[in-house]
Amino acid sequence: MMPDLPPRHTPVLAAEVLTALAPAPGKRFVDGTVGLGGHSAALLAAGAQVLAIDRDAGALRQAAERLARYGDQVRFVHADFRSLKTILNQPGWSEVDGILVDLGVSSWQLDEPARGFSFRHDGPLDMRMDTSQPVTAADIVNTWEEEPLAEVIRQWGEERYARRVAYRIVQARRQTPIRTTGQLAAIVRQAVPQRGPQRIDPATRTFQALRIAVNRELDGLETFVSEATDVLAPGGRLVVITFHSLEDRPIKRALRREAGIPDDDAPTDFWGRRVTPTPRLRLLHRRPIVPTAAEVASNPRARSAKLRAAERLP
Repeated sequence: MMPDLPPRHTPVLAAEVLTALAPAPGKRFVDGTVGLGGHSAALLAAGAQVLAIDRDAGALRQAAERLARYGDQVRFVHADFRSLKTILNQPGWSEVDGILVDLGVSSWQLDEPARGFSFRHDGPLDMRMDTSQPVTAADIVNTWEEEPLAEVIRQWGEERYARRVAYRIVQARRQTPIRTTGQLAAIVRQAVPQRGPQRIDPATRTFQALRIAVNRELDGLETFVSEATDVLAPGGRLVVITFHSLEDRPIKRALRREAGIPDDDAPTDFWGRRVTPTPRLRLLHRRPIVPTAAEVASNPRARSAKLRAAERLP
């Protein structure tokens, strides 16, 4: 049974995470993106110990309050999960039984207008997960040249009208600085042609691209998988939840490599055969796990989630 969770916070694929990680008393887990603590609460309720990490200090404070009843079972660290090896350089945590990361922006961040992640409410154009970092989305849209701005929107927002969006942004900021989510969303909507019913708001892709750029979300994902494998105990498991193909592709590629499955870029031997990496992981599923129709109906934000999991070989 899932423990009581805070209002508006429903952890994605919670049952599937528990099945993959198999928590039990005495086991040690890293939740690299604890958010408001939904997944960690389930691990702790099963008697496991949890090292809860998040680079959003606000989310970490709320998680600490909501998981306080578990006392010494849980420790909290304000850090980026990609610094995993440095974080685990402490007594008793050199090897762990499981690691979970839930990538992307959290529901809490989206629901807070002051954080500037969403255009559903007008707020400052911020988008920083770690507010101690200096660069905001407003800095990017007001200072970057048109060409690199268009490239980010095209590549990380997968926006076919990226050049048009970047041009409109540059033209608009010459009149007045773009400081709020409402301003930017209005500019993008004017730039993107709209024909017939729209499945998503025209501003969605541009906002995704800027958020990724601000937080460097795609940096080091493959390295993280390798380092996570290093610190897993034999039989330990790595679980990664992604929400769009830009995240999922490097995670899939890195997991396959650690499982000894060569990719197209793998080196070849004298006869032109791809060299098979030495396997360190066993993939738990042939295909990623996705939410059920019932979960999507109750939590629409889960609709694009994919769960990939692997187990450390002896």
